[in-house]
Amino acid sequence: MSLTSILSAEAIEKAVKDCQAPDTFCYKKFFQLCGLSSKSPKEIKDVFQILDEDNSGFIEESELKYFLQRFVPGARTLTEAETKRFISAADDDSDGRIGAEEFQTMVLS
Repeated sequence: MSLTSILSAEAIEKAVKDCQAPDTFCYKKFFQLCGLSSKSPKEIKDVFQILDEDNSGFIEESELKYFLQRFVPGARTLTEAETKRFISAADDDSDGRIGAEEFQTMVLS
């Protein structure tokens, strides 16, 4: 399964372009622009599984750094500050990583 089987390529491109400059990534705006925030819980879980590169059931900081590249190869990496903000926004149990439920809650908030 690929992200473009869930989200339109044009919407993904628009979302990634919106945060091209370092320290401009806003997860809420990104999820809206790429269309993820209007998807079903199952589709959001499918996207989570694509982003969970090591299939650990969690998205760790090392995976989040390359978040944009999972959507568009060659996109920039997230800065350390962006990565930390992203994790703290979703990490409800403070274990330093984002689980599937946490991801879904963040996307739909």
